[in-house]
Amino acid sequence: MITKILRKLRYLARFLPAFLLWGSFPPVGERLDVFFALALLMWYARTHSPRKSFRFSFMNGFLFWVATLSWMPAIIKNGGPWPLVVLGLGALSAYCALFIGAFGYLSSLAWRQVRGRGYGWRLLLLIVVEPVLWTGLELLRSRAFGGFSWNQVGVALANSGLGAPASCGGVYLLGIVAVLVNGTIASIIERIYRPETLSVPKWVRPVETFIPFLVVFGIYSVAGNCAKGNMEEGRYLRFALVQRNFPCIFKENSENPIVAYDKLFETVSHTRPDIVVLSESALAEFGASVDSAAARRFAAHAMKKTGAKAVLAGGSRMEDGKTYNSAALYVEGNDGAAEIAGVYDKVHLVPFGEYIPFDKTFKCLQSLAPVGSCYAGEPKLLDFRGTKIAVAICYEDTDAALVSRFADMGADVLVFITNDSWFSESNEAVAHSWHATARAVETGLPVVRVGNSGVTASILPDGKVQTLSGKEGFPLVDEPGCFSVAVCAKPQARTPYVICGDMPLAVAFALVLACICLPLCRRQK
Repeated sequence: MITKILRKLRYLARFLPAFLLWGSFPPVGERLDVFFALALLMWYARTHSPRKSFRFSFMNGFLFWVATLSWMPAIIKNGGPWPLVVLGLGALSAYCALFIGAFGYLSSLAWRQVRGRGYGWRLLLLIVVEPVLWTGLELLRSRAFGGFSWNQVGVALANSGLGAPASCGGVYLLGIVAVLVNGTIASIIERIYRPETLSVPKWVRPVETFIPFLVVFGIYSVAGNCAKGNMEEGRYLRFALVQRNFPCIFKENSENPIVAYDKLFETVSHTRPDIVVLSESALAEFGASVDSAAARRFAAHAMKKTGAKAVLAGGSRMEDGKTYNSAALYVEGNDGAAEIAGVYDKVHLVPFGEYIPFDKTFKCLQSLAPVGSCYAGEPKLLDFRGTKIAVAICYEDTDAALVSRFADMGADVLVFITNDSWFSESNEAVAHSWHATARAVETGLPVVRVGNSGVTASILPDGKVQTLSGKEGFPLVDEPGCFSVAVCAKPQARTPYVICGDMPLAVAFALVLACICLPLCRRQK
């Protein structure tokens, strides 16, 4: 009986990586689980064939992605077609799991190639190859075919107070830290269960425990010095962050939006904010494009009610027959309506949401896009009295490359606006907000974030977050709310990550891939 139970537990332990990875992100949010989640995957790759390792890693990856994207079916109750939603969840989970499977395969292949070559090669795999493989594949997932930049392991660390290295190498450098720690644990497991395969003296083996931690210590030491050199005093702007919580486009809204907004404006009017920030699609509730007279009148109304000098709000706009998902900055005008100081058109569009792939070529596909077939804009900054504001709309705040480009263009503050009401009553809003913390640390810039249904927050360059919270202290989600916050918007020294971007990792990943795959090609010849 006991033997049978132990066998079943041993079988369930095969899914431990998926469980720990899932637990590192919302809704569980045990961020430091990422230090243990990959250890079993890495041990398996070292002790099994590449094919077996691929299957094991893909299986855990698929379970992780199904669990971590469990918020996707929430769109069904908001009017989304359930067959497409279920198909999308399965397809996206399988696609993302391929990258974890590829890590298992390539890692196992690399360990086979260095077996019997000496202990130096083993250390090279521990310190360089495994971390670069994992983070390089995360980078590839974030860029390939439009990219899906969601829940890299570094995002969990960025929200744990251990995110300082992101200023030097983005979330991918944080991922390298996590993989180094996991690799050390995998080595300890090896020494316990299969010491004969190491073929090195016992007194040498502990070296691979201490060297990775020495590397991690060095990474945090360098990152700490970079952060200290980037702290300067500057100009403060007060933002009023308004979380309206209007329904998604699939649902009717019987509430008068002006009345609802006025209630929220009253709560911050005494703070005399400089800028009122509304969510993505806020102006769509009035049936107005961002450059319409109705939108300008509402912006003037918002400024009058709050005493603000500007309003930043999201909506759509048309130009030359093309639809854009946009955000406009409004300032005081002379005709009773506000003037438009600048418009930003979303650059990184969401496939199957804002457009259908190839729908510009095959026009018949455009009717399938839920919000219509949108066109991409160009990166630009908005100017408010000399302060450069970078706006990211919806999932653009998960695109580290785009946000760092804004910082490189001279942004003083980052403003993220989104409308996650499509996935109301799920953990998507909180999971989405975690990426904004990583962008703040990477760029060294303050972030203000407004979600229509949450999460609304202010984030400092060191990753400290102040959220619009409910009664129990948790982020306010699926409820209206508003709060005012002063943000130090100042010209900043560019962080190393903003200067170098992902190019160092991309080059290292290409070299590692070449070193693993070239010997394999020669054998086949």
